[in-house]
Amino acid sequence: MRTVLAAVTALALLGAGAAELRHIGPEGYRVRHFRATTPETVPHARTIDTAELRQRVARERPVLLDVQSVVVRPETREFGIAWLPSRPRRHLPGSVWLPNVGYPVLDAAMDRYFREGLASATGGDKDRAVVVYCVADCWLSWNAVQRAARYGYTRLYWYREGTDGWEAAGLPLVEGEPVPLTGP
Repeated sequence: MRTVLAAVTALALLGAGAAELRHIGPEGYRVRHFRATTPETVPHARTIDTAELRQRVARERPVLLDVQSVVVRPETREFGIAWLPSRPRRHLPGSVWLPNVGYPVLDAAMDRYFREGLASATGGDKDRAVVVYCVADCWLSWNAVQRAARYGYTRLYWYREGTDGWEAAGLPLVEGEPVPLTGP
């Protein structure tokens, strides 16, 4: 299975350049340098631009999944297992923010957080359209798309431009709150 994942990932990365392959781990996730030029495509999803995203939002109301990371401070667990973002996050209106789910390795609690967050956002419908994004040149969204596919989600879209592209198009961003963590 790892060989197949690595081959699919390698093909997807051809657009980003062969040098990027050295940052891909055996599971097919980007493992370092998460803020760097991304390829045009990601395995298991269709890449969409701002114009297509606007059409999809108007036509089918997909789940908009923001995966922008949050630095986890040591006192986080002391305050009821809540995220403590160091600055406000502005994202696409109607988005669900599940931070840190695009890292290459998730512990059991973060894996559960991502699975439960996706299930809640989609109403348990793994065939519902889900658009994953972060900011431009963010490998965390690239990783999160692949993980969602491994969880069984079938209609995945990658908004590669992220909030940077949305804002550059003159479209509104709103202040977001991350979905709370639910357990240790």
